[in-house]
Amino acid sequence: MTEMQPVILVVATKEHRDGLADEFASRYGRDYDLQIAEGIEEAHALAPYLKTEGRQVALIAVDHSLDGGSLPLLDKLRVVSPTSRRVALIPVEQFLTALDELRPALGEGRLDTFLIIPRGARDEEFHTAISEYLSDWGWSSTAPVVVGVRIVDDGNQPAVSGIRDFLDRMGMAYERFRPDTEVGRELIASVEGDPTLPIVEAFNRGTIAGATTASVAAAFYGSPSDLGEEFVADLLVVGGGPAGLAAAVYGASEGLATVVLEADAIGGQAGTSSMIRNYLGFPRGVSGMRLALRARTQATRFGARLFTGRAVTAMRVGEIHEVDYEGGTLRARSVLIACGVTYRRLGVPAIEEREGRGVYYGAATSVAREMEGHDVFIVGGGNSAGQAAIHLARFARSVTIVVRRPDLAETMSAYLINEISKNARISVRTHSHVVDGGGEARLEWICLEDATGVVERIEAGGLFLLLGADPGCGWLPPDVAQDERGFVLTGRDIPKGRWRDNFPPAPLETTAPGVFAAGDVRSGSMKRVASASGEGAASVAQVHTYLAPVSI
Repeated sequence: MTEMQPVILVVATKEHRDGLADEFASRYGRDYDLQIAEGIEEAHALAPYLKTEGRQVALIAVDHSLDGGSLPLLDKLRVVSPTSRRVALIPVEQFLTALDELRPALGEGRLDTFLIIPRGARDEEFHTAISEYLSDWGWSSTAPVVVGVRIVDDGNQPAVSGIRDFLDRMGMAYERFRPDTEVGRELIASVEGDPTLPIVEAFNRGTIAGATTASVAAAFYGSPSDLGEEFVADLLVVGGGPAGLAAAVYGASEGLATVVLEADAIGGQAGTSSMIRNYLGFPRGVSGMRLALRARTQATRFGARLFTGRAVTAMRVGEIHEVDYEGGTLRARSVLIACGVTYRRLGVPAIEEREGRGVYYGAATSVAREMEGHDVFIVGGGNSAGQAAIHLARFARSVTIVVRRPDLAETMSAYLINEISKNARISVRTHSHVVDGGGEARLEWICLEDATGVVERIEAGGLFLLLGADPGCGWLPPDVAQDERGFVLTGRDIPKGRWRDNFPPAPLETTAPGVFAAGDVRSGSMKRVASASGEGAASVAQVHTYLAPVSI
């Protein structure tokens, strides 16, 4: 089966060829088809082999000491295999001079990283980087090898899109089967009662017929009712995005009985990001899924209890707060509102009718591979839209970002704008918005209207909607003040007339005693992953102050 293994292509000078061949073969020779080319001519000679049907190139590593450096060849190979992870290998003696050339290339998306060529045994930093990129490629660019969840559907169930997105964001590998396959028939037969599609089976967790995102989410982490009727949390976190996860880690690690309720997938909207490059401590970037997975594991290790598929519906403020969720009620001494925001709906009936069938709210990384060869459109100008565009461009024939504004500068980080501008597959269409769409079984075309009122019909294989954010705070009682848009007021943003005892609230404290807010749901927040994480961590200190007994 070696011929069907994914390829690692290493292009090196004669001086470094043998050393790099040994370095890669010792770690990856079992699971990858390792191809070593000495020089550019041998690399070109491999092109017919790499283009053979079924070949997938997971990683391309090019020696920067080649004549002309590594970038010209990486640029050519990027066109041939856009999903491959691209690495420049630098001899240590050339490192300082190579940086001047490679730094701007990184910002333009011409390569994923650069690494120093190993100079001895057990260069674990080198292999950590290589392994991370292989893992990232394997998760986003190919079917999983180890599967924990099986889905049966016939392609006509819109709910499958949301289920797949949830599983991807939770880091759970899955496989789909049609009802007329052996596995499909087996799972249908295992259902008691009406085997309504889609059917989802999670190993050791039973089978769900007529599955929805909420029912699948609820199946994975049990029910809050398992905590018992007498349970009272020290800290109840509503929302499992970066702010909520940071609060869970710090709260649980400091001895607070901490519970997290998340309506969807742990990670929130940040969990849909294909690659976050400006998060402190991750110089090579980190996907939203992996960041959420690590934080979830960390919080659980300290004893926090996390529940997914549990949308909060109401809260009653008191000495012990009561929070209603779909299926029950939890009590807590303090509550952190960290439920983030939700994408606005487009509101075009023909588009809404095709959600899950070519139309997706959010980045929907789970369907990126299906966009190969298609022209896709992204509506939205924030960082999430930029990250989605870069990821989709690895697969789609073209990606068009559609915004009403004159440019992206006001809403998107400069590093993303720079990379988008250098990607030939991505274009930006300003002063435009979607007014219609259609197709038979799924989306096939959309209509865009420009600022002058001219409407153009365009073929579209996919439409991804990242339309800005509204706070999901309809469940909050009047005790918690909100601004005119529904975001939660905290600290000195709270009108003086609602201060308690004429003292200003703590920076993350709301108008309700013992209720705090952090992250995107908070009025005036930065709407960035790092700031949300910081607020979530900072909220725990204020919770401690509130819970601490008053000493006289």
